[in-house]
Amino acid sequence: MRTYLATLASIGMMLALAPAAQATDWQQGIHYYLIVPPQPTQVAAGKIEVTEVFSYACPACNSFYPTVDKLKASLPANAELDFVPASFNQAEDWPMFQRAYLAAQILGIDKRTHDAMFDAIWKTGELAIVEPRTNRLKVPVPDIQDAAAWYAKTAGVKPEAFVSAANSFGVDSRIRQADQLVKDYRVESTPTIIVNGKYRLTPQSAGGADQLIELVNWLVVKEGGGAPKAAPAAAPAAATAPKGAAH
Repeated sequence: MRTYLATLASIGMMLALAPAAQATDWQQGIHYYLIVPPQPTQVAAGKIEVTEVFSYACPACNSFYPTVDKLKASLPANAELDFVPASFNQAEDWPMFQRAYLAAQILGIDKRTHDAMFDAIWKTGELAIVEPRTNRLKVPVPDIQDAAAWYAKTAGVKPEAFVSAANSFGVDSRIRQADQLVKDYRVESTPTIIVNGKYRLTPQSAGGADQLIELVNWLVVKEGGGAPKAAPAAAPAAATAPKGAAH
């Protein structure tokens, strides 16, 4: 019995140490890549910037957004998550969704509509780019007027105000900046995560969604950030009656 308990204790210790051990194994050029030259960040002095390069019309980004929500919750107080919308897949309506995101950003509604926009494309189909029966691109794909109607319903912004913002000089400037950042970051696919303008990684390079969260936090600490937030304790499992017991 003592040997059995000692073995269990040893296994428990190894499991407890596994994340720390893994953190020392991250390799530049395999799990993450240097951005040369480093790019300026858009956060306040003393903050560490974590950026997702994404598109609402990207199915992989849609699958990834719950992980991004977990990543945001895990970051230390001096790390800040932001987003750069990509436009390089013009055939699948990425430029329109880039413009829509940046218009929402200027109007101050981007944070509360971000996840819902993915759902409107990939769950409810309100702004779907693909015909569900044929799995082919819709003709025509949604335009900025369609996006404006959705934002009006979801965030209470008048459609004409949204379209005006989307076609403004401010949004045009942000589009040029976003496109240049995607090039300077050397992003080839979405989703891609950038840490402090210096490091580029993807779920594939990190080895999975959970590993990406660990790696991003490791890079944040490497950049001088604080320790990642502790994961919330799991709720105790409810007791279940053995088979055959009376209820």
